[in-house]
Amino acid sequence: MKTVIQRIQYASVTIEGTITSRIGTGLLILIGIEDRDSREDIEWLTKKIANLRIFDDENGIMNRSVIDIAGEVMVVSQFTLQASTKKGNRPSYIKASRPETAIPIYEAFCKEMAIQIGKQVATGIFGADMKIELLNDGPVTIIIDSQNRE
Repeated sequence: MKTVIQRIQYASVTIEGTITSRIGTGLLILIGIEDRDSREDIEWLTKKIANLRIFDDENGIMNRSVIDIAGEVMVVSQFTLQASTKKGNRPSYIKASRPETAIPIYEAFCKEMAIQIGKQVATGIFGADMKIELLNDGPVTIIIDSQNRE
């Protein structure tokens, strides 16, 4: 499971001209799912992200987590994170899970993230053509792949 975590001041998802989801200060998480991802990956990754100390403390040092600041979280599925660009100029998405596999993993990830942060998680709509608007704060953008945790 690959994730791109962005510290944001706000984020929203618009589908067909309508804002369907919106959050304030917190994290926007883009998630790419592959078939080998498991419950263990979900638990490890959500705990890691929820406790990631990337928000400033009173001294301007990144020493607080999204939990510490009572921030919000939005999770958006993005199969293109599983792109392979080794051959040619057209990315291959063969590693990305098909919807019948990815949707339950995505939903489980969102539920576990909500448990970790103690509040509801905003989402996109799986498979929809979404327009994501955000104000990256810092900018702070971190990539975590649950398959590279060793």
